[in-house]
Amino acid sequence: MNWAELQARAKRNEPLSKHTTARIGGPADLLIEARSREELVAIVQRADELGLPCIVIGGGANILVSDRGVRGLVVLNRSREVTFDVRHTTARVEADSGVLLTALARDCIERGLAGMEWAINVPGTVGGAVVGNAGAYGADVASNLYLVRVLRRDGVIEYWTPRQLQLGYRTSALKRYAPTDRAVVLSASFDLKLEYRANIERRANEFIARRKATQPPGATIGSMFKNPPGDYAGRLIEACGLKGRRIGGAMISDKHANFFVNVTGDARASDVKALIDLAHQAVLDRFGIDLELEVELIGDWPAERERLRDGA
Repeated sequence: MNWAELQARAKRNEPLSKHTTARIGGPADLLIEARSREELVAIVQRADELGLPCIVIGGGANILVSDRGVRGLVVLNRSREVTFDVRHTTARVEADSGVLLTALARDCIERGLAGMEWAINVPGTVGGAVVGNAGAYGADVASNLYLVRVLRRDGVIEYWTPRQLQLGYRTSALKRYAPTDRAVVLSASFDLKLEYRANIERRANEFIARRKATQPPGATIGSMFKNPPGDYAGRLIEACGLKGRRIGGAMISDKHANFFVNVTGDARASDVKALIDLAHQAVLDRFGIDLELEVELIGDWPAERERLRDGA
């Protein structure tokens, strides 16, 4: 498909609240859905050739999009091919970056492949999970990642090893770049092991039950702050008496204080950002701990509101 055909599918001034898990976010100047890995490459390469600012989003988790929206092009990643290579007691699965983590985890479980069950109820896509080294229940992307295919912003496609990605706690070498500048994850390969399906399903069901018991339902972004060494962001925020605190349509969850909820359904990004600033300052004042955002601020934010992004 050529650029003209892709451009014909573009939506102008598309509300990004329709494409984020928190149902929050202003309009994108342009939005194009990439329906395959090839389309994703073609769109990003063409945008870069034209000098058009371009960011890629997947499931819309772990991002807070400004009420002012996003200038330039937003690519909605819907590339979702998955291939399995099973050999004796091991297997390798390659998943496009637009594959939903929950769907990948279920596919692996159905085949009796262990290693991805931690993602059974983690929102987002494979691409976003690689960028942020997503994880849960003591495991993460780094636990069994083999190789990642990326599109550099100079147009070159290459493979990166976990060592090149420099995966750390909810971060990677990719995340250290602004979304408009970072290499785009195209696919990721994971090494898994064959195991009795009943055992994998049991673990997955335990993870689902734990999430339901500890995390709020509804429209949330995900964990707001990274846990500081030796402690938990949710505990610190709760200790400051902020559980249930509400600004506008957004509320610090009364179930888990590191989750901020679009409680009215029409919360604004500025409401959430005000709660972020409140919680950050309260924890700093009381405990001397400078919480770092896990969520990324996306789009047109005033400069003074970027101080928490990437730990700045």
